[in-house]
Amino acid sequence: MADDDTSIKVSRQTRERLAQLAAERRMTLKDLVEELAAATPTAAELAERELNARAVLAEHFGVDVSAAELAASARLRKMIARRKTAA
Repeated sequence: MADDDTSIKVSRQTRERLAQLAAERRMTLKDLVEELAAATPTAAELAERELNARAVLAEHFGVDVSAAELAASARLRKMIARRKTAA
């Protein structure tokens, strides 16, 4: 085991699912977890993306997104996510 490796505790069910996903992708469990972690943005990264997107909209299109519009957008994304998980 390399010096920078560590271990994480997950349920047996989660470990088996991760192992299945890794096998289907022909990669190690370690590589799968690293890929998932790298592909999932943190709250700070999402906030930075939002600021950048708002700046582009304002600069290139003259659109200033209001706090109310952001809140409505967040509610819409949550509704869509719920529908996807319910299906």
